[in-house]
Amino acid sequence: MSQWTDLRRPPLRAAALRRALTEEPGASWRAIDVVPGTGSTNADLVARARAGEPEGLVLAADHQDRGRGRLGRAWSAPPRAALTVSMLLRPAVDPARWSWLPLLVGVGITDALTRTCELPAGLKWPNDVLVPELHAGEPPELGERRKVCGILAEAVAGPGGAPDAAVLGFGLNVDQDRNELPVPDATSLRLAGSATLDRDTVLRACLRAVGVRYRSWVEAGGDPKESGIGAAYRRACLTLGQEVEVELPGSRPVRGTAEEIDDAGRLVVLEPRGRRRALAAGDVVHVRAERA
Repeated sequence: MSQWTDLRRPPLRAAALRRALTEEPGASWRAIDVVPGTGSTNADLVARARAGEPEGLVLAADHQDRGRGRLGRAWSAPPRAALTVSMLLRPAVDPARWSWLPLLVGVGITDALTRTCELPAGLKWPNDVLVPELHAGEPPELGERRKVCGILAEAVAGPGGAPDAAVLGFGLNVDQDRNELPVPDATSLRLAGSATLDRDTVLRACLRAVGVRYRSWVEAGGDPKESGIGAAYRRACLTLGQEVEVELPGSRPVRGTAEEIDDAGRLVVLEPRGRRRALAAGDVVHVRAERA
């Protein structure tokens, strides 16, 4: 007898995902593990990275009860309503360029949501994925852009203390109704009018797109220009051209115009008095209405 009863939200189909993502020609991933539940997929893969797990493992959970976002924020979703996924990478790239990893994952996910879900997805720097929420009688591109996916990157140090692996996790809201979302400014693929709500389909699209972006980046030695990831990120970035306020850990917020994403993946902000600040991390608020 089936162990799940929510017919709207079936579990991920592990065997089919493995065939599609590890056995096809040119597959980017070595192994896919799917578990019914865990505390945090990122924490699980960090532990496996420290134990010597090779690159290319993906861990997906139908539910996690200790999910984390950036800056230690909690993240939650009903069982089987979202995608909670982490990827273990060991890029043969100068660690100084690893700051591009969460950005390229964001680009890959926007690629997948645009092609497979038929949504005009974009990025709020550094790596929040936004989609316009669907409203009756309005074109999708005019809807209010809300966060549908967040990305968490964690470096894992090797025996000598230098970064030896990276774990990239993402939480993607798929089938939640409004009252099931973790925060008021979030949305889900359901509320955005996605062409599909099948989590297997969306996960395959996301992992394939991220794999393509990752391979190109590694083959280019992490160079954002040669790999094309810099240009792709700038095209997808909804923050550029916006009046923003950037909250910095332990410092006063920076306010100004988001002018550029530099070759280190930093946000360059032009302050009102003409000073340019290159920010490597921070929480961004778009002060003006986002561009359509």
